[in-house]
Amino acid sequence: MAVRKAESLHYSIGLLGISAGSLLLAVHFYSSLRAAPVIPSTALGILLLILSSLLAYAGIWRSLRNATLFSSLFLTISVLWCGYGVVFILQGQGVLNDTGDFRNALVPGLLTFTLALLIIAVVGFLNKEVVLSMIASAVSLASAHEVAMRYNTAFGSSAVACNYMIVCLAGGYFALGRILYFLSKEKIAIPGTDLAKNKAHEQIQSTSGSMNHFAVTGLILNMLSASVFGCRLLGVTSKLFIGQVPWLWAAGIYQIGVCVLSYRAMDVLMATFFGFTSILKFAGGYCLLYPIWQTEEPTFPIPFLVVFSILFAVLALFLTLKSLVDGLYLLFYVAYCIALACRPKGFFEGGPQGVDVAIFVASALMTMIHLYNVKAGAKIPTGKGVMKALVASSSFLKLREGANLHAPYLGYSKYADAEVLGYACSVLASFAMTVTGGTQASLDTVVIPWVVVAGGILKLLCGSVAFARGKTLESCAFILYAVMWIIWGLTRYGGLYGTSRSFHTAVGIIAFMLFNSFIVFCTLFLSITWFFYSLTFLLIAVSFLLDAISALPAGYDIAATLIFGLVSFYCFLSALFSSTFEGSCLPMGRPLVQLSGVGGGMTKCLHLPARKASSVKRIADILKNGGTCGIPTDTVYVLVAACNRPDAVEKAHRSKRQAQERPMSLWISSLKQLEPAKHLFSPLLWDFMDAAWPSPISLVIPRGEWVDFLGMKDSAKYVGTPQSVAIRIPDCSVTTHLIDLVGPIVVTSANPTGEADTTHHNQVYAKLGDKVDAVLCDGPSPENIASTVVDCTKIDSGNIGFFRVGIIPKSQVLQILEQVQKKYSLVPNSDGCSTKGREEHLNHVHAVHNGVGTAASAERVAVRSADGGRENHTRL
Repeated sequence: MAVRKAESLHYSIGLLGISAGSLLLAVHFYSSLRAAPVIPSTALGILLLILSSLLAYAGIWRSLRNATLFSSLFLTISVLWCGYGVVFILQGQGVLNDTGDFRNALVPGLLTFTLALLIIAVVGFLNKEVVLSMIASAVSLASAHEVAMRYNTAFGSSAVACNYMIVCLAGGYFALGRILYFLSKEKIAIPGTDLAKNKAHEQIQSTSGSMNHFAVTGLILNMLSASVFGCRLLGVTSKLFIGQVPWLWAAGIYQIGVCVLSYRAMDVLMATFFGFTSILKFAGGYCLLYPIWQTEEPTFPIPFLVVFSILFAVLALFLTLKSLVDGLYLLFYVAYCIALACRPKGFFEGGPQGVDVAIFVASALMTMIHLYNVKAGAKIPTGKGVMKALVASSSFLKLREGANLHAPYLGYSKYADAEVLGYACSVLASFAMTVTGGTQASLDTVVIPWVVVAGGILKLLCGSVAFARGKTLESCAFILYAVMWIIWGLTRYGGLYGTSRSFHTAVGIIAFMLFNSFIVFCTLFLSITWFFYSLTFLLIAVSFLLDAISALPAGYDIAATLIFGLVSFYCFLSALFSSTFEGSCLPMGRPLVQLSGVGGGMTKCLHLPARKASSVKRIADILKNGGTCGIPTDTVYVLVAACNRPDAVEKAHRSKRQAQERPMSLWISSLKQLEPAKHLFSPLLWDFMDAAWPSPISLVIPRGEWVDFLGMKDSAKYVGTPQSVAIRIPDCSVTTHLIDLVGPIVVTSANPTGEADTTHHNQVYAKLGDKVDAVLCDGPSPENIASTVVDCTKIDSGNIGFFRVGIIPKSQVLQILEQVQKKYSLVPNSDGCSTKGREEHLNHVHAVHNGVGTAASAERVAVRSADGGRENHTRL
């Protein structure tokens, strides 16, 4: 109920945000004929930007939970109002003063969203989404009326205002109805606002299949950027200028967001594609800003655009294995990059703008296909599986499929691997720097976006994703190179340093080179390809250094960038092949220096998220079949085996390199598992265990016949000592549920003997990754301190000791014992005199069963330290 309520509130927040923005725009257009508008343009733009952020949050949050058309609606209107708001701010600040500038700035975006929202409305109507269809069609109609109004004053602004009022009233009605529905605990439902019947269908549909539901927004953003240049070619707008930059850069920023969300949807290929297209959007916006500080139009160096077209072509080839239609769609961008390379003025030439028109049409068709397939039962065919069937017949290539397709190297990650995009960005950034000439000559080319955005911003993104997937070294390298590309791109090609600053620049570059030298050393233990990748980047850094001190030999920078670019291209192909096909078609190579125990988790050890019940069941199956696993607990990570599998217990003993003086302990999920042997325990000890558990308190109790009731058999020799056994019920729901499925387990700390405790699943991989069968991953441990180990071998005589004081202090353990002992205090009889009947009864029970100790003395508790030749129990 709580999740449904949160989803409803986010749904309502999105609708209320649309209603608020529509109300602002309705007021603006109703008052547009006045001399002074009610809402100034700058204030209106800022308010729209705030609401666009709110809508983006609502759309992303719902997309992560449910695959609904409302997510696409929220994100689409968010992009619309983001670019729209910035254009209004430019008008309010006097940037768009010339006649027709405001119209030329608004029209490309309005045309795009008129069509995009119309597609959303039609698909919503076909899927019986009345609310969505009404809102989308009204906003689409309002945008169309505004375009007509900008070209012909006969179309009054009142028509636009009326459409926005419809949106305001409809969105407010349904949002308030949903809020009331959930605040009343589903007792009050305003007609037309009860969507509970659709919710179950949405959730079932969202968990089925592997469709990237964020692709729709990315395709709409492709329409937006293509519209800016296509409108100029078709004569809809009269020029390209700064007023259209908000649409391009809003599309670029949101496209990076879609790229991240596509990684969240485990779609590596589409995420890479959206990363590529974001570069084009930022480059197009930069070109429109370029004439502000340069009189001539920018020129494009050919090499990196040709390389960009090759990257698109390779990506399209791999994407056809997933969807033939998507792969063919990428060929439009191959043609686009070739058109830019063939025209020295790039975005300002008619050839690339003609391809933009084709991209606009293709993107609109792809938007309709993807959007319809999100909800419809009968899908529009996209050629899914056509190329896959051809590859399946090949004996050389075998596609990677299954649940572990996007399994991270260490632990559990919510993102797919981003290395493909990271390597591609290195290729683009390096080939973009093949431009020769001085500082002024470099300003005549458009290099900054390709270096800063591709080499910097997107590599930062890839580094973050790599870190989330447990690839710490690769993450550090990507982030270091990203910072280097950003700083060098802005300083060198932005003309921010001169002769007086060359010394400071050189010092900074030397610092980067030292860091990279450390990365080169570390890659010796990673792979041959990564070693050359990091080593050749040193050549790039050397060229930066020589250029900073004006000592760059002719042709050295070109040679260095070509070498680094070719190595990066091989890494790009290798990452694509390894993420698509099984085997080593283009291997990254083995480490130059091989260390034992490193890398086991990548090839053998399973890593399963602890938050999934299916993962716990799978771990249980592994333990039942004689495997050993690392699991999280209420303290640190531990290595476990089923106690009724002597082979598994012995395996855990060997893999741990467990010293004989560090015996393994026994864990149960509840005292019910010891019920058959309850008569073998003294009542005081039994009640003390019942009061102390579940908790991070391990009790060392005398070994007795009760051990045989657990079915340990030959594995008993590895557990405890001949005199005693440490036993515990952990205060961790995942662990106790696992023990319920498997039965009592044998436990030891998940680290080689003598080393520190493991407090994260990544540490389990690093220390025991090649020796265990699986690791249940739950991130950092809730506590970094091990359990408290209490000596209960003489508890019936009133004595307890402490082998180790861990997370639970002595005072708390003694308090528990004192409370238990009160049950066995002297009980008054009927004539008011005291009796020792209860104590005598305990002695009788102890004598009959020849149990674990003598009867407890209720009058004294002697606490003694755990030293002087005592058995050294486990660290758990």
